[in-house]
Amino acid sequence: MAENARHDKTARQLRLLSDALDSGRLGPVRRLVNTLAPAEIGNLLESLPHDKRMVVWGLVDAEDDGEVLVHVGDEVRESLIADMDPDELVAAVEDLDIDDLADLVDDLPEAVSEQLLRSMDRENRERLEQALSYEEDTAGRLMNPDVVTVRADTTVEVVLRFLRLRGELPEHTDHLYVVNRRHQLIGWVALQDLVTCEPGTPLNQLIDDSLTSIHVAESAQEVARQFSDHDWVSAPVVDDGNVLLGRITIDDVVDIIREQAEHQVLGAAGLDEDEDLFSPVRRAVRGRVVWLCINLLTAFLAASVIGQFEATIERIVALAVLMPIVAGIGGNASVQVLTLMVRGIALGQVGGSNAGILMWKELRVALINGLLIGGLVGLVALVWFRDWDLSLVIAAALVINFCSAALAGVLVPLVMKRMRIDPAVAGTVVVTAVTDVMGFFSFLGLATLVLLR
Repeated sequence: MAENARHDKTARQLRLLSDALDSGRLGPVRRLVNTLAPAEIGNLLESLPHDKRMVVWGLVDAEDDGEVLVHVGDEVRESLIADMDPDELVAAVEDLDIDDLADLVDDLPEAVSEQLLRSMDRENRERLEQALSYEEDTAGRLMNPDVVTVRADTTVEVVLRFLRLRGELPEHTDHLYVVNRRHQLIGWVALQDLVTCEPGTPLNQLIDDSLTSIHVAESAQEVARQFSDHDWVSAPVVDDGNVLLGRITIDDVVDIIREQAEHQVLGAAGLDEDEDLFSPVRRAVRGRVVWLCINLLTAFLAASVIGQFEATIERIVALAVLMPIVAGIGGNASVQVLTLMVRGIALGQVGGSNAGILMWKELRVALINGLLIGGLVGLVALVWFRDWDLSLVIAAALVINFCSAALAGVLVPLVMKRMRIDPAVAGTVVVTAVTDVMGFFSFLGLATLVLLR
């Protein structure tokens, strides 16, 4: 319900923007745009064709420019950055958090990056350089080094006085981190404990050391899983020596989860999740034609199997009518299993220890579904063509193809993962090719053996 309301709101805003832009009234556009959060502005910009997008981008308050750039895809960000002069870019991004800035630096022109580094104070420049030293999609890139630390040998009153002098806390601060003199993490203290305890309470009585910290080299996917498992708002990031380096907050994890969902949905179609909805035709063609060519090759492979049984098809025309059913249902069955496997692999639920059990389970499901669907299709074929042998052939072919789909759906993503190929992107092409080939081969092969004997 909330998701539908959000979509309706975006559609309404987009309609109002488009109407105002078409009429040439920029005042209402400016007022509407600047009542939105940066993430909402980014969503609207991605929903507009290039010409209108550039007009609206020019109306966004300069203080929001940096946050908006963080919340758009790579292709859209590239077009927005190209429309800004160097001084404007530096002003837009220099006040961003270090973790957000690290995401943007690679997309900035080299001259702008150098100017940005010169404009930063030494501490923040070193923090940014440290963040950039970590690999992409790791905790090191996600973390914000701005953390509040305290010592264990103090009291609640002293900590509260320190916080008042500090004046403000980083966003999503729910804990203060307790460190020793070497800045190694000892534990953390919840803010709610600080404000509810007596001022004279020793801090070491409030320290919680049971929560898990995140290693700086941990993958973004694993970070998201841990946040989901533990319902964290924030979590500390440490190195091999347990030295506190920074923290990751829930807003960054939400972005990871959203990107993973988009990657799985679009990757299955061979699309890039960062592709601009209104990207130039040439770029869109270049991004999609590779996977279409791969699909074409698998289609030729399936066609070659059909060609081996040309004489059988010529003699029994009903086979040509029923072939799409065998391939179509088998392909859908394999994609169902593949989707479950990709999700399980992403969540760390599938591995060598349980792959065999999972395969046996999916084979049994496939056998039952094959018997049910095969029996139904066989009954329809019997009524349609009044041929018992033909109905038995297609029923048996469907059972075989369902089992092939289960094997392909389980094995293909596991093999691809071992080969460091993303199964969310390449898996669909392979499993549908397997079910097409096996479906046609089993159906036409059985028809040759049974119907032409």
